[in-house]
Amino acid sequence: MRILVASHTYIVDLNCEKLRALSQLQPGIEVTVVVPKRWKPGGVQNKIIETEYRDEGAFKIVPISNFSQNHQGLLTFGTDLISLLKEFRPQIIQVEQASRGLAYTEMIILNKLLGLKAKNIFFTWWNLPYQLKFPISLLEKFNLDNSHGIIAGNQDGAEVLRQRGYQGAIKVMPQLGVDETLFTPTHQPELSDKLGISQDDFVVGFVGRFVSEKGLLTLIKSLITISDKSWKLLLLGRGELKDELIKITTENNLQDRIIWIESVPHNQVANYINLMSTLVLPSETTYNFKTLTAVGWKEQFGHVLIEAMACKVPVIGSDSGEIPYVIGEAGLIFPEGDIQALANCLLQLMEKPDLAENLGTLGYEKAMIKYTNKALAKEQFAFYQELINNK
Repeated sequence: MRILVASHTYIVDLNCEKLRALSQLQPGIEVTVVVPKRWKPGGVQNKIIETEYRDEGAFKIVPISNFSQNHQGLLTFGTDLISLLKEFRPQIIQVEQASRGLAYTEMIILNKLLGLKAKNIFFTWWNLPYQLKFPISLLEKFNLDNSHGIIAGNQDGAEVLRQRGYQGAIKVMPQLGVDETLFTPTHQPELSDKLGISQDDFVVGFVGRFVSEKGLLTLIKSLITISDKSWKLLLLGRGELKDELIKITTENNLQDRIIWIESVPHNQVANYINLMSTLVLPSETTYNFKTLTAVGWKEQFGHVLIEAMACKVPVIGSDSGEIPYVIGEAGLIFPEGDIQALANCLLQLMEKPDLAENLGTLGYEKAMIKYTNKALAKEQFAFYQELINNK
């Protein structure tokens, strides 16, 4: 099977592991990944990335000239894409720029003009209802009408697509898996000593952006209600909310119990997760967030959850978006924004070590069965086979 996947996501090599695993599932699978030649991610990495060609046999990364360097929806590719499509002649074309991406429209049109007869698929994370105006509404309708299948990153995203009128095949699975060789249970005695963490400390952990929608204020307030317990809070990340978090913890005389870690390279995140007694993702749905076509945000997946699960760290999550589906029975879930309910979850793990150990084991098993790159590659390949066999 010849598979072509296009997305700016794969300019980062670490993000390619699922597609590498896909190319290695069995002989005869070839995966070519199209990435923009030049891309400017923005944020903390505010520099243009020049991508390079890579040939690993059945797996290739091919940079193609592009016309937008920092906008996912406006990303389109140059004429060198045509020669690649003619030579590779994919049976599957998957574009990971959502339902109204111009790159997907471009691929659909080239698929027809070149007579490739490939199956058109797109991936989307979007999980809230939205309204579109002309001509964007027409663009999305064209893309949906010409899609043989869709991969949605979450259950709500699949439901939104049904509401948009799509009646074809939808697979719900995340875009990226967890690297179980990197995220694995390991003791970190030197790092514990460096950060002043003792064996008796119950370490509550958070990894992510310090922004209100991630629920950090709810987490801090819940810990304040159980300040008589022996806990420390490890916050890994950065963001606009940090000053307010410092103010609240100082006012409550808890500043000595907070461990601040600036964002670290992804291959070091596992070291810090392995210090945690629990990882908490207290995300909260908000309607203050606005884009050109939609209003609102809720948790689309919560990748850090499966990273913690792979480290056998028990997880606690709010019921925002996809979090309850990711955790399932392998952790604790509380109503988003409910300070007391989160405090009760934390107390359960503090006071019941057997429960914490059991949830850590259940999370680990779930991550290994469902969320490794190889597990997701198998799931994605089965979906492709279903589409190809459905003439």
